[in-house]
Amino acid sequence: MGFFNKLFGKKEKESLNEGLSKTKESFFGKLAKAIAGKSTVDADVLDNLEEVLITGDVGVNTTLKIIKRIEDRVAANKYVGTGELNNLLKEEVAALLTENNSLDTTSFEIPKLPNLSTGEKTPYVIMVVGVNGVGKTTTIGKLSHQFKQAGYNVVLGAADTFRAAAVEQLTIWSQRVGVDIVSQGMNADPASVAYDTLSSAKAKGADIVIIDTAGRLHNKINLMNELTKIKNVMKKVIPDAPHDVLLVLDASTGQNAIEQCKQFTAATHVTSLALTKLDGTAKGGVVIGISDEFKIPVKYIGVGEKMDDLQVFNRSEFVDSLFNTN
Repeated sequence: MGFFNKLFGKKEKESLNEGLSKTKESFFGKLAKAIAGKSTVDADVLDNLEEVLITGDVGVNTTLKIIKRIEDRVAANKYVGTGELNNLLKEEVAALLTENNSLDTTSFEIPKLPNLSTGEKTPYVIMVVGVNGVGKTTTIGKLSHQFKQAGYNVVLGAADTFRAAAVEQLTIWSQRVGVDIVSQGMNADPASVAYDTLSSAKAKGADIVIIDTAGRLHNKINLMNELTKIKNVMKKVIPDAPHDVLLVLDASTGQNAIEQCKQFTAATHVTSLALTKLDGTAKGGVVIGISDEFKIPVKYIGVGEKMDDLQVFNRSEFVDSLFNTN
């Protein structure tokens, strides 16, 4: 599929720039005040920078790590002008994202998966988790669209059976995108829906299965039990499923997104993250904090309302868009 050779294009870059504009405007406005009247990076500038990063939802632990690194570089170079601070920050943030396994991805590619027992092709299974209201179902819809555009055959599973609206919304997305969906309606057993979805997808020779799950956090034990049951039932159809447990978080909630990440990583093994609504917030710094604190790769980001505005997370392009002052 030639799509896989496609580099991060002009359209994607423009969407990313626009999506990060509020974060960038807020951050650099605060940064300008932090270094006002200063010619060199000194203790006062670093104190002010620390406040800028924390209020920008980078998170306390990650902020302290960044400040320490810049402190060390300033000490080693003896003299660092405030004009160099932007580049120092850019380099340290890029370094953190590199250390946290945030890979530079340029396409919606999935690995080819042979069946562990037969060697035949099996669908790539993504189980999507996250609380209600973060854009979970919308992210699944947009992800389905991107995968279909890449030439994949996609099947959705409506296993968020706690809310009738969730099943209906996912059904609407399946029709809009033009992909198959397996649903048993509200109050059905989520594990049963997952089992039927994988069985159907396997029979049809589908490439990708995306399973929606309920986003309840009021009882972590119940959540853990439900997700574990869904996983165990999936393995009866495809032994190594799910291949990806994608946690969807709303970037506009800032530190609350970090708290949700703590809750879900305690309840199940999360393998990747999607951060939505970056275009509507000045809290885009949360991408850096979450990646650093949990060491879970950020795989997708939402930078707008259009179907194509769900992007693969590209570390280099993200850092460039955030820190490019031109």
